[in-house]
Amino acid sequence: MSKLKITLEDLFNIPGAEIFNPDSFEPSEHVSADSRDIKNGSIFFALKGDKFDGHDFIHDAVNNGAKAIVIEKASLEKFDDIEAVIVTVDDTTKAYGVIAAEWRNKLKAVIFAISGSNGKTSTKDMLADILSVKFHTNKTLANNNNHIGVPLSILAADDKCEVLVLELGTNHFGEIEYIAKIAKPDYAMLTNIGDSHLEFLDSREGVYKEKSAMLTETIKHKGICFLNNDDPLIKKYAGKIKNKITFGFTGKPDAKGEIIGYTPDGRPIVNVKYKNHEIAVELPLYGIANAKNFLASCAAAFKLGLSEEEIEKGVEKLKPTKGRMQVTSYKNFMLIDDTYNASPASVESAVETLENISKYENKILILGDIFELGRKGAKLHQDLYKIIPNKKSYSVFTIGELMENLNKKLKRNITKKHFGTREEFAEFLTGFNFSDSAVLVKGSRGMKMEEFVKLIADRGE
Repeated sequence: MSKLKITLEDLFNIPGAEIFNPDSFEPSEHVSADSRDIKNGSIFFALKGDKFDGHDFIHDAVNNGAKAIVIEKASLEKFDDIEAVIVTVDDTTKAYGVIAAEWRNKLKAVIFAISGSNGKTSTKDMLADILSVKFHTNKTLANNNNHIGVPLSILAADDKCEVLVLELGTNHFGEIEYIAKIAKPDYAMLTNIGDSHLEFLDSREGVYKEKSAMLTETIKHKGICFLNNDDPLIKKYAGKIKNKITFGFTGKPDAKGEIIGYTPDGRPIVNVKYKNHEIAVELPLYGIANAKNFLASCAAAFKLGLSEEEIEKGVEKLKPTKGRMQVTSYKNFMLIDDTYNASPASVESAVETLENISKYENKILILGDIFELGRKGAKLHQDLYKIIPNKKSYSVFTIGELMENLNKKLKRNITKKHFGTREEFAEFLTGFNFSDSAVLVKGSRGMKMEEFVKLIADRGE
């Protein structure tokens, strides 16, 4: 099997590209935007970000073996001393996307794109793990799901890749359309539509409009769309999509899931039916959200030809994504680290998880602010009181200006306390008795709630 390579013709396909010393160019198997990740013969793209400029690392890239560099035209005069093929373009980030699209066209792999307000990273990881039982599978690493991360993930796939599972994220209009046109998905999955990124996308209708660009691009290439039948907004528009497979726990979706029980420590036992297939598994992961992620992954796996036995083998490989319902058990309490990010829907899911843990009597919620909710932020935080059971077994400790709205609204049976400073909160947690408790920590990335996880973990050591 011949190795995939970027050719001179591919570089000339970049609109407005000028190539200096093209006769010395040799097709390259490796494209990178990180000077530390250069291999001999690489093509280096000098991307510009909010906190970095790849043009500052041109010399490092060439010293590390780059044979061609892609720079913006305005910077050409700075690199007269460079002994490499120089490609000048108007915008290196857009050029990077063009080359990723060229690479995608060379790949023989099936492209499976996943987007949604919640669960897309966990579903991406879960689906990739399950599919890897049958196929050579690549996936988006970490959360590289934007206009730079998706091209990076595509360019990381090689000729051995049979399935590439991509996560598509956004926080502004037009981003999903841009990256979907690069990815050209064969399959697309929309997990749900929630209140994330309302600061930029205004409403749930706005979120759907942005996310559905992935479906439009998939349909354009005669692909299949996997749609969450339990999501009211997705269901509302599903009738307009002909080539689809629906999944859900309610109604009559194509792939029907049912939570048939829980282990004492709260792990769901899930049954899935799809056409002539049926499977029941005890997930090694926690939370109703992961049951939903499994149902979605199971529907996709069955469609791609996996058997019940192969899916069961895939389930054995599942591990929580760092900071997403990551559970550690100590002598007399369990700690759930769900600090990677937060939305109102994911907080509700976290509370449901606590409710299904019978092993520990006390339930402790430690919550930090949820960001990017726009003008609805205060109200959405306040309304979280509706999903927290009014039980004496519950304690809710909050930090952040927005979470104070929740604290003031919590009902009287719940033990509650709001903290104005991180130092005050840390001191409180250091002395608190967590015995016989299931403790869940959650908040947006900017709240750095993982620091409080470490404090609690140190108590359990």
